[in-house]
Amino acid sequence: MQRNLKLRIKKDIEIFYKNLSALNTKGFNSEYKNITELAKMYAKDSQSYLEKGDLATAFSCISYAHGLLDAMRRFIDRD
Repeated sequence: MQRNLKLRIKKDIEIFYKNLSALNTKGFNSEYKNITELAKMYAKDSQSYLEKGDLATAFSCISYAHGLLDAMRRFIDRD
């Protein structure tokens, strides 16, 4: 089970960076840039916790990073 969770977290981190690179950040105001930076910090934290073997925290961090990107996309689509 732990191996499956570890693989899932690794995959989620990869997907996060893929989604981040697909996001068009040109013309972002400072609030959007701050949210993007915060999401990146959570993704980095996730990687760090994964390396330490703290899978629950790693999964929580990458989930939060995905949530920030998803919310930001909704605001961008709305604007």
